[in-house]
Amino acid sequence: MLTDLQKKIIEHTEDYVYKLLKDDASGHDWWHIHRVRNLAKSIAKQERKEINFFICEMAALLHDVADEKMNKTEADGEKKVRSWLSTHPITEEETEQIMDIILHMSYKGGTNKTKLTSIEGKIIQDADRLDAIGAIGIARTMAYSGSKNRLIHDPEKKPREHLTIEDYRSGEDTAIMHFYEKLLKLREEMNTTPGKKLAEQRHAFMEHYLSEFYAEWDGDR
Repeated sequence: MLTDLQKKIIEHTEDYVYKLLKDDASGHDWWHIHRVRNLAKSIAKQERKEINFFICEMAALLHDVADEKMNKTEADGEKKVRSWLSTHPITEEETEQIMDIILHMSYKGGTNKTKLTSIEGKIIQDADRLDAIGAIGIARTMAYSGSKNRLIHDPEKKPREHLTIEDYRSGEDTAIMHFYEKLLKLREEMNTTPGKKLAEQRHAFMEHYLSEFYAEWDGDR
């Protein structure tokens, strides 16, 4: 259960993140945060384990504030979140728990091999990855690709394997390539039982979407 003080900190953080991300058009907006937070809470309740809901909510709310895609550098993002946490009555242990999740949850083209060990971290990572797949994931992929002036599809461009972080951030991919380089791999990367179950349906939806996409691509139907 959350204490009254923790509830106030969460409410304050919610307002901060909303103002920061509400106008984002890359798929990392406030509504992404809102969904990740709700998915995390749902997974946490189903896990039936001893879970720190304060850590879960704070990490869910702040995870994209620190993301390198939203900052000049990864270090700038980390500094921004640490600065925010330092202005609130949060213990050093809580701060480090939140930061550990935020700094190690990203997919980064599959190059991030750090395994989150806390149940809170595994839950937040699952929630974030679930929002990257399924119908919402498809919409977010197209939004992000558009924001970076990337093509929807080029039949001459094939998905890449064994990506470096530089490859992943290079902008040489298309929206459809992103399905094969990341989205279709996430089902196998889920940590929790509830996360795995939710991923199955979303994965199937993406496969169906791609089948329809290719059928319509040349305007043959």
